[in-house]
This record gives sequence, structure tokens and C-alpha cells, in this order.
Amino acid sequence: MTPTGSIFPFSERSRALQAQVAEFVARRVMPAEAELAAHAADPATRWTIPPKLEALKAEARAAGLWNLFLPDPMHGAGLSNLDYAPIAELTGRSLHAPEVFNCNAPDTGNMEVLLHFATPAQQSPWLEKLLAGEIRSGFAMTEPDVASSDATNIALPIVRDGDEYVITGRKWWTTGAGDPRCRILIVMGVTDPDAPPHRRQSMVLVPMDTPGVRVVRPLTVFGYDDAPQGHVELYFDNVRVPVANRLGESGSGFEIAQARLGPGRIHHCMRLIGLAQRALETMVDRARHRQAFGKPLGGHGMAQEAIALSRCEIEQARLLTLQAAAALDAHGNKGAKDLIGMIKIVAPRMACRVIDRAIQVHGGAGLSQDLFLAQAYAGARSLRLADGPDEVHIAALARSMLKG
Repeated sequence: MTPTGSIFPFSERSRALQAQVAEFVARRVMPAEAELAAHAADPATRWTIPPKLEALKAEARAAGLWNLFLPDPMHGAGLSNLDYAPIAELTGRSLHAPEVFNCNAPDTGNMEVLLHFATPAQQSPWLEKLLAGEIRSGFAMTEPDVASSDATNIALPIVRDGDEYVITGRKWWTTGAGDPRCRILIVMGVTDPDAPPHRRQSMVLVPMDTPGVRVVRPLTVFGYDDAPQGHVELYFDNVRVPVANRLGESGSGFEIAQARLGPGRIHHCMRLIGLAQRALETMVDRARHRQAFGKPLGGHGMAQEAIALSRCEIEQARLLTLQAAAALDAHGNKGAKDLIGMIKIVAPRMACRVIDRAIQVHGGAGLSQDLFLAQAYAGARSLRLADGPDEVHIAALARSMLKG
């Protein structure tokens, strides 16, 4: 086991799953990336589900590599956050791997919300199908007309009319809502406008086929639209759903959001570490074999610095994120909030730096569609905003420290 494994006591089950997932990603998922990319690039199939992806999911499920993120042993693998963290890192090596193991955002966070906050009647049609990988879901929180980094700004009105809620307004960056399999949205909006700021919002379940739910457009990240799942802008035009679709009590939306985001940030950061690790390995291979000015790139000091700094930064981020996972297991969201904020500051910035260096070492090829690096950078850069921008986490961490 690596030195990291000796510092953090992963269970025997976690170690065994790490080995299985590592082999599956290397031998089954990564060799399929070109075929999956070609499917997404073809206008005739762009927003459809690749048969190869469904075949890989069936293989993974048959091998018992399914719902590994979920600590609940009745529905998932029963792993702690610490035990799952290195598995998340391994799935982060490929854009497609999280879905292959049914461990992809936003479904992971949505499944946890449904498990912990939904009634049995709410769980029955949605949670079971998400756990089986039969459908996809979206989480509609961010809005284009307000600074959504401050969740108290969320303004989408969810107005009660008898036994129904009426929803009218816009959301965007709703990841997964472009997927043709997306069947359910968790929508956050204002149900109690006169309540204190953190008690105004609620979350409600809105089926995608509800009259008035409209996909306005896919959104791109540096030109990538991430078809077929995509990040989309949505418009809710007088959408009506039963009051029974509300998750938890009225005004509990902010609380549910915080509970959802804690484990999710661990998952995001570990996946970024896996992506950065792959970029570093690619950079090292390039530096060994590519010749420039009479010797391999690795013989030049600038390439050596890029490789060495990247190794240091990845190891630092990995150790910090594993510490946050252990703290989350031991102390819960509130007890681990500073460490979770720290990893959300550190890991995306680290991944951007490492991937940027790998692009530079690869020259023009690093910018092209022939390698994974350009799309990897776009994804890493987006995570400096998703789940809260850097500045919010920096400010919250500083306030916590100043309070002592």
C-alpha cells in the first residue's frame, strides 16, 4: 500500500474495491473513451446514450462495483467517506467512469437527499430507479438573475395554491437535465418569503415531464456542452406540483442543501485529484519520450519543475482531502466544515495548475481533441465555481478562524 494508505486506515473492503475499480477503469473504461467521444461528436447521436456506456454499466453492476458512494448498507456499499474517497479518486481518472459505477454527480447527491429527507412515497418512484441506474436526475439551485453563491439570494418563487405549488422562473447550470434519461428535478426556491433568510427556501420534486418545464438551452464550459448529460438552462412556466412533493418541512431547503454538499465536495475533490494524477502521468510519459533541442523534454529544467511541483501539489491535496473525509466521518458536516472548505479551495486550483502544466508540456496536442487534457481543464476550472466559488469558501474559513 502507498504511504497514504498507512496514514489513513482504509478498511479491507475498501482496499479490495480500490484494486477492482482501478483495474476496471484502466482496462475497460479508459480504452472505451475514444468510442464514447466519437458518439458524442457525431451530430446524429450527440444527445443520445452510447450503447458502450450502458454495456460498461452492466459489467460494473454485475461485478458488484455499483453505488459505492452511498454509506447506507441497505442501498449502497456501506463505505465510510474515508473508505470511499480513494475510490472516488480512481473514478476521477476518466470523464465516464463515475457514471459507469453509478457514482456520478448530481445523482449521488440527489440519491442521498432522497434517502435522508424524502418520504417513502417520494422515494418509491425516484430513488429506486436512480439506485438502479435506470434514470438520471437534476439539481436546480443556481439562478441567472441573482448571485447564487449566496444561497439566501435564491429567488425562484414556489407559491402555494391549495394542495399545489406553482413555480415560475429560471434556473441554470442544472447538470444532468440535458440527459434524455433525466426524469426528476430537485428544485430549490422560495416558499416562505417573510421567514428569516435561511428559512425561506424549500426543495420540491418536479418530474421533468410536468407541463411547463422547459429546457431553454444547453450551456457550454469553454465550448464543451458535455453531451449527452449537459448543463442546461431551465424555465418553469406556471409549473404545478403537489405540496406532497416538498422535501422535508417548509423552509428546510438551506439545511438540506448543506447536508447534500458535504459528502459531495469530498467526492468532487477526490475525483479532481484522480484527474490531476492522470494528467501528471501523461506529462511524465511525454517528457520521457518527446525530443526537443537535442534531448528529451524531461532533460530540460522547466519540464522537471512542472513534474516535481505537480507531484508535490497532488500529494498535498490528497492528504488534505482524506483528512476532511475522516473528519466528516468522525464529526459530521458541522465538525468538518473548515476542512471541507479547505479542500474546495485547494483541490480545484491544484487540478487547474497540474493540467495546465501537462497541456504546456504537450504543446499543440495538449490543446486538441486528441487528448483528454483540454476538456479536463474545462471541468476542473468549472469546479472553482460549482458547489460554491473559491471566494465563498475562503471567506467562510477566515471567519471561522477569526472566531477562534
